[in-house]
Amino acid sequence: MSNAALNLESNDLLNIQPITGRIGAEIRGVKLSAGLDAVTLGAIQDALLRYKVLFFRDQTLDDAEQEGLAELFGDPAAHPTVPVRAGSRCLLELDGTRRANSWHTDVTFVEDYPKICILRSLVAPAFGGDTLWANTATAYNDLPAELRELADKLWAVHSNEYDYTATQKPDIDPTVLAEHRRVFTSTLYETEHPLVRVHPQNGERSLLVGHFIKRVKGLSKADSQRLLEIFQGYATREENTVRWRWRAGDVAIWDNRATLHRAVDDYGTQDRLVRRATVAGEVPVNVDGRRSQIVRKG
Repeated sequence: MSNAALNLESNDLLNIQPITGRIGAEIRGVKLSAGLDAVTLGAIQDALLRYKVLFFRDQTLDDAEQEGLAELFGDPAAHPTVPVRAGSRCLLELDGTRRANSWHTDVTFVEDYPKICILRSLVAPAFGGDTLWANTATAYNDLPAELRELADKLWAVHSNEYDYTATQKPDIDPTVLAEHRRVFTSTLYETEHPLVRVHPQNGERSLLVGHFIKRVKGLSKADSQRLLEIFQGYATREENTVRWRWRAGDVAIWDNRATLHRAVDDYGTQDRLVRRATVAGEVPVNVDGRRSQIVRKG
């Protein structure tokens, strides 16, 4: 089914309020739950393909319901190194002690990284703490033909061994950062992904970039960095992004295969608490049909 047809069908079933011209929509009048009916779920899934990230205000999910909601989209998947919340299968709690203040796609250092992410706000700061998302499919389409041809050929090595401290403020306790790094890299992963992946549902091509990239295969770290800045620069142009101001009770659902996101670290010492559920994804395939592969685990 075409994107246009998906858009028309979803709009007939849901109250969809687009936020920007290229990414993001608020869905009104839907109460999310593990018991969501099949028709509404299907419309949400269609809208997700079109808008890449969907926002729902004033939700009342608890932990079990959030995990149950994730299960409607596929198999819930725990983070490969960071322990999940006690008693849960896949819920990761983020309380502001570590802040992902750089552009990334979740968990791309593994082969079959999550396809869908569901983030629920429990405590929101009075100001600041917004999250940004970027549409990596429109970013690919924006590339000049010569850059698209180059991107189609490139592969990159993603790893969970990266400079996390570079994105943190200097007043963060270094022992806290050291402990987070120890847990985060308790198992080291390196995975080769194509720079351009083909979406398994709609066939869209999108850029697979973000802070987990260690280098472009076959290039030096310095050359990789310069080249990646070009491609990521297209993804994070303002016209490809959406910004969400959180309130407690908000839920965001995004397609992790076609987006980057970034949590803005501008809320100082205010409390901010969110819980994330992830759904297992597929192994990415490039434009020639070649699949990603893990090259290091241990």
